[in-house]
Amino acid sequence: MSSALHIRPATPADVPEIMAMVAELAEFEKLTHVLDMSAERLTNDLFGDRPLIECLIAELEGSVVSFALFFQSYSTFLTRRSLYLEDVYVRPHARGLGVGKSMLLQLARVARERGYGRFEWSVLDWNANAIAFYEGLGATVMPDWRICRVTGEALEKMAARSA
Repeated sequence: MSSALHIRPATPADVPEIMAMVAELAEFEKLTHVLDMSAERLTNDLFGDRPLIECLIAELEGSVVSFALFFQSYSTFLTRRSLYLEDVYVRPHARGLGVGKSMLLQLARVARERGYGRFEWSVLDWNANAIAFYEGLGATVMPDWRICRVTGEALEKMAARSA
């Protein structure tokens, strides 16, 4: 990767750019219909009194080309903290230049430096290029696991149910 690539923690000034890339990611994943973003919520969750998430930004020759949003999770089987990558996105014009690989390697270093027991994320089953890329970095795609999600009206209904 070129020395022109710079990976750094996000700052509050990056929030509009992060939100723009999240919208680009949603379009790529065909999920724009679920977007419900708020700059205020994102700013608070990243930089408020009790941040819930962290974000790395990659700049190539001074232009923002990627973000990786992550948070701490926990493995009961390891009794150790883990790093969970919620989203990583590289803008189309910067793909194939090593940006994504550099971001994932940096996140692996963060997990190692913090003593975390895992670094994990999800990938869409139709994204064969991403799966091959992740496996090439040493990741195991877990074939027996499925994500369970409750959101929106279903979450409201579930929360209102009694046992």
